[in-house]
Amino acid sequence: MVPGSSHSSSQTWFGKSVAPGESVNSELLITESYSSRDVGISLRVIRGLRDGPTVFVSGALHGDEINGTGAIRSLIADNDLQLTAGTVVLIPVLNVLGFERHSRYLPDRRDLNRCFPGNASGSMATRMAKVIFDAIVRRCDYGVDLHTAAVRRTNYPNVRADFRNPDCMRLAEAFGAGVILDGKGPKGSLRREATLADCPTIVVEGGEVWKVEPSIVECMRRGVLNVLKKLEMMEGDPELPIGQVKIRQTKWIRAERGGFMDLHVSPGSTVTAGQPIATNSTLVHQDQNQLLAPFDGIVIGMSTLPAVQPGEPVVHLGRLAGAKSARRVEKHSQADEVQRTAQEHLSTNIQIVDPN
Repeated sequence: MVPGSSHSSSQTWFGKSVAPGESVNSELLITESYSSRDVGISLRVIRGLRDGPTVFVSGALHGDEINGTGAIRSLIADNDLQLTAGTVVLIPVLNVLGFERHSRYLPDRRDLNRCFPGNASGSMATRMAKVIFDAIVRRCDYGVDLHTAAVRRTNYPNVRADFRNPDCMRLAEAFGAGVILDGKGPKGSLRREATLADCPTIVVEGGEVWKVEPSIVECMRRGVLNVLKKLEMMEGDPELPIGQVKIRQTKWIRAERGGFMDLHVSPGSTVTAGQPIATNSTLVHQDQNQLLAPFDGIVIGMSTLPAVQPGEPVVHLGRLAGAKSARRVEKHSQADEVQRTAQEHLSTNIQIVDPN
């Protein structure tokens, strides 16, 4: 393709012709139901007038993680999403079988996000992964995969990318989340296998399962538009926060005793080493032990269920360089309206108790 040149012809996506400047709803058939009926993934294909990259944006790869679904639906309805170049494939629900059961997993209890690039003669999950990978990922130049935390947890909005891949980092930084975590992703995950197949892909995490949270949707919506602007597929400059922190090490702080946790931090909070982050007590409020931050960091995620048993995860911390870095990250996040609103909103889902 020659940047800036005009498209010479229509493209065919899942049996439908999409001409330059057109936006078309289509469906990708991925499997059959128990009653032999076709099962398909609904999606929107949008093309600009000129040649450019092809990008997929996917939600609900885990069927109960629907903040991404809400974000993609808002993008589809957004009249400001006017491509000048390239093609965007918007997929509100990738794991439609899990979505219809309000489940993270497929009916065969497999995790679709561990089955890529798939196998045409394997399990139902790997067969579905094969269809998705061949029909979408192999036709795209970049990918953005939208997720939330697992059940009974919540995540502060963050991007996850392979720091050693410059194309992934280009997307991660352009997205505009305040926190970027290092990682290739688990073997068989969409982002890892797509990146290995020359389609650099990032994952975005934010919020809780079974919810469409407005502040998370706005963070994801802005981020996708930022990526499209960075790739020169849309006019305008990305709306970026003052600063972004790159985190290479994270740690789950786990309960030492069974009991009821009083939490002292919220998603997006910064902490210093030795700071109390949760206090464990019995149901009649006899204190048992206190969890302290092992290093200066930022709260990436946390449990939304205060009742714990020994070893259960309570708070997910990302390591920062020091107390000065923690203060700077806090200042930057408060200066960005999207991050600040997300932090305020997520904190209302958790009872925060003063450790004193």
